[in-house]
Amino acid sequence: MLENKLGITNEVELAKEEERITKLKALELFDTNKINEFEIGTFKGLSSIHNFLFSEIYDFAGKMRNVNIAKGNFRFAPVMYLEEVLKKIDEMPQVNFDDIIKKYVEMNVAHPFREGNGRSTRIWLDMILKKQMGKVIDWSKVDKEEYLLAMERSPIKDTEIKILLENALTDKINDREVYMKGIDVSYQYEGYNTYTMDELDNN
Repeated sequence: MLENKLGITNEVELAKEEERITKLKALELFDTNKINEFEIGTFKGLSSIHNFLFSEIYDFAGKMRNVNIAKGNFRFAPVMYLEEVLKKIDEMPQVNFDDIIKKYVEMNVAHPFREGNGRSTRIWLDMILKKQMGKVIDWSKVDKEEYLLAMERSPIKDTEIKILLENALTDKINDREVYMKGIDVSYQYEGYNTYTMDELDNN
């Protein structure tokens, strides 16, 4: 289990509290417009998002991991090459939709943090799409199983993930409800579904 600032030693309790705190932080990110102050399409920008969401829970919030990590049979970028990989991702173009998804796939393979990569990187992706195309993804239209399978295959072939995400694009870039639903779905992909953004917003 990950060492945390909350002093929680039970994994289930930590997951619940992490979900609650970071979803409230995600809401604050949108409501204060803080999200528009971060660099777009760089590791620095992603690191700012991650730090904002997770700094109350983990000492490593916003910091590049110093351990190797894997998910199932998939190994993410080795820590010894991580800095170099992130520099290359920073330099990747983000002119059109294809460029942006390629960059997103590479950032997913890099998986720069100990925890919270997917949730932070999906916000990061939306910020790039918003700036470059005046669109964001309506994540509520992206099926969990299809998304996870497409992401798993994306390092070899990214056609599937491109089609899936392109079909869910919306121009409602400043719509609070689209954002909130998107955060809920993003968390469901990772197995976090104790709280909804609506519940937290109304408490």
